[in-house]
Amino acid sequence: MSAAVAQIDTATKRERRPFAPGTQLWEDTGLITFSFTAGSAFLLQTMEPTIAAVVDAHSTFRTDPMGRAVRSIASVMMWVYGGDEAIAEADRLRELHAGLNTEKDGIRYTALSSGPWAWVLHTGIFAFTEGNKYFARNPLTEADKEAYYQETVQLMRNFMVAPKEIPASYQEWEPWFEDMVENHLVPTQVARDYLKVIRKIAPPKQLPTPLRPVWRAVTKPVGQMQYFFTVGTTPEVVRRKLDLEWTEKDERRLRALGWVVGRAVPLLPERVRYFPIAYEARRLERDRARLRKVMDLRPM
Repeated sequence: MSAAVAQIDTATKRERRPFAPGTQLWEDTGLITFSFTAGSAFLLQTMEPTIAAVVDAHSTFRTDPMGRAVRSIASVMMWVYGGDEAIAEADRLRELHAGLNTEKDGIRYTALSSGPWAWVLHTGIFAFTEGNKYFARNPLTEADKEAYYQETVQLMRNFMVAPKEIPASYQEWEPWFEDMVENHLVPTQVARDYLKVIRKIAPPKQLPTPLRPVWRAVTKPVGQMQYFFTVGTTPEVVRRKLDLEWTEKDERRLRALGWVVGRAVPLLPERVRYFPIAYEARRLERDRARLRKVMDLRPM
């Protein structure tokens, strides 16, 4: 490794740090409403040519959709709530993706190419702001969006995203993102397959055959709702590219459901409102704060 590269690598690693209470990522990422727009984020990823090729060759989303979804959500929770292990999780994913390369139609696709690697996290910014638009009681201000964006920039540093792939501000990010959606994303078969998979959730392979009709009956409304949320929270440009129908009636229904969700979720117990890793991390931080308060009162 050259001295210049070593300096860059050392500087980048110095900038990496886990998230803590008080950030928007800490407050919002672990909410169960995260799953409502996670589908649109993954759909946007599967329309990026390199990501689509790698997912097509290596992902288990067709054969084990539930397992893949659970593993993905758990990983995202680690990015924000894992403390020092958040950085280790980012490194684990980089190491894993270093070997997920493929060739298709004479083109070599590399999972860690700087643009596609960054795009995964950029779709999360869109999913967060879109989730707030539909499923939160209080809309984000422009200042909120900028603060959240800068926190995501830190997340990108944790994932060693190349600086050239990171717009400086949310205001610059918005037109950049719109240009990517309009001019770079393509209607891939992987994206179409993903929409089919979430609409009709395949049973686990180990599920006994007699129980499969029960599985289908139970998961059918879940799949329909996930498909509805995914299509509804996806950019109109993407719906056009994939020939997805979305009517004014659908939009009104989504907004009505979102209004209910935005008012119901804050009333749920924290253990229910947050995914398990997020809940336990938040509880642990409160325990630490109480311990610190007691220790600060000790006789000197």
